[in-house]
Amino acid sequence: MKVTTMLSSSSFLLLILLISANPYGRALQGGNGIEEELEDVKRSDFPTGFLFGVATSSYQIEGAILEDGKSLSNWDVFVHKNGNVNNGDTGDIATDHYHRYLEDIETIHSLGVDAYRFSISWPRILPNGKLGGVNAAGIMFYNSIIDNLLLRGIQPFVTIHHWDIPQVLSHEYGGWLNPLFQDDFVHFAETCFKNFGDRVRHWVTINEPNMAADVAYERGKHPPGHCSPPFGNCSAGNSDTEPLIAMHNMLLAHAKASKLYREQFQPKQGGVIGIVVHAIMYEPFTDDEIDQEAVKRALANNVAWAFDPLVFGDYPPEMRRYHGNELPKFTPEERLLIRDSIDFLGLNHYATLYAKDCIRSSCGSSDSACAPGGDRAICGFVCTTAERGGVLIGEPTGLPTFSVVPRGMEEIVDYVKNRYHNKPMFITENGYSTPPQQEQVDDFQLDVKRIAFHKAYLAFLARAMRNGADVRGYFVWTLMDDFEWSFGYDVKFGFYSVDCATLNRTPRSSAKWYRNFLRNISSDSMKPRTAVAFWSKVGRAEE
Repeated sequence: MKVTTMLSSSSFLLLILLISANPYGRALQGGNGIEEELEDVKRSDFPTGFLFGVATSSYQIEGAILEDGKSLSNWDVFVHKNGNVNNGDTGDIATDHYHRYLEDIETIHSLGVDAYRFSISWPRILPNGKLGGVNAAGIMFYNSIIDNLLLRGIQPFVTIHHWDIPQVLSHEYGGWLNPLFQDDFVHFAETCFKNFGDRVRHWVTINEPNMAADVAYERGKHPPGHCSPPFGNCSAGNSDTEPLIAMHNMLLAHAKASKLYREQFQPKQGGVIGIVVHAIMYEPFTDDEIDQEAVKRALANNVAWAFDPLVFGDYPPEMRRYHGNELPKFTPEERLLIRDSIDFLGLNHYATLYAKDCIRSSCGSSDSACAPGGDRAICGFVCTTAERGGVLIGEPTGLPTFSVVPRGMEEIVDYVKNRYHNKPMFITENGYSTPPQQEQVDDFQLDVKRIAFHKAYLAFLARAMRNGADVRGYFVWTLMDDFEWSFGYDVKFGFYSVDCATLNRTPRSSAKWYRNFLRNISSDSMKPRTAVAFWSKVGRAEE
């Protein structure tokens, strides 16, 4: 099926004029409180070899849930239970990428990207886990994707596990709560290395283990749907302990897969292996010292929860202090296994939130601005919120806590750079979703904000890199509108819209902007600094 023709040059010029005429602030307030300005970002601001790409994941786009030998996944089952997903949406068809992947690869190629980040469906490759055979049709599908990408000069950037698990394993083990599940994951990873590793140079073991532990075992929004009050009222689960156990098993599974890759495959295949975290940046709710300390705890409970063990061999001291015996311990052998088990750090960055202390301050349930559970160890005794004094930290998007705060990109990159001795990083996801209350507004008008979002975040990323951060790539989430987990199809991140009836892909103006950006083409109508200024003071309360 042919992809709809790109927007005309005249339409794109009008879009640029709309951005330039935007009424938001003129200057950019830096982290030091000093008014400053950043030049309009260009691809040439990034070094040679820097990877620009787009990202997707298997369950969110593929569909074909029982075709060609694939078994049911945990998500295939979860979405069909009433109330688990908005509108009763499912990924049964999704965007039908399984049948349209060649069309989608042509679309990716038309953007001019260097790399494409996608994930492998575990139940499509190993329908019954390690006790069953390898599904040849699944291997052929991903071989064709990889070969067609390389034929067009696009590097495959492959995530082994992006949350979809064979249902038979979920039923047998109960998911990531069982340490035996680690060996099944290693078998899956080994199958991927054997079949695809001769052409894949970038491997991600697990996508956002910290987010998976949170939404599946603390808040019950993802399978297996475990939680306990005050985080939710699920039929099973303990929100104070199960996220810690699940994360522990995911980290050890990563470390075992990394060891296997480094010993048996990396010497011949020459690739690198890492992990991706959901990387939220935090800013103090007030200037008080206790809220400054709350920021440190919040970052430790989010980013460092995953990265500290994989770099240093143990959980962050900020977590050890407050969790006590509830936080699992690594044996001496496991510490050796897990320490320095990554070649790069992957950051999925969407949000910056305020952090408020809940140790010496009140964070009761009556504080509606705070997320539930801020007064508990599992949240680091920190209330996190996107609102202060009735003002949002940034302009809202399609997800409640994903406000637009471009400075957060530089801040989170600097934090990771400083804490992990400037280990190589990739921004593996960054994207803008349309606010739901604006769904009836012309999609062309809304895409003005998507373009301004990426330009502003890229400008801050470029500045972080000029200041020494070793960032090697940037991936936009996402190529096209997809199944966004418990939000179904209500949330739209894509450069391309997808018609729910025909599944036709239609490029938004942001797709043409990205293509021009990657070609280092800019419009004379685009005034310097305006894209950054678009978001500069939105949501900033008076200091």
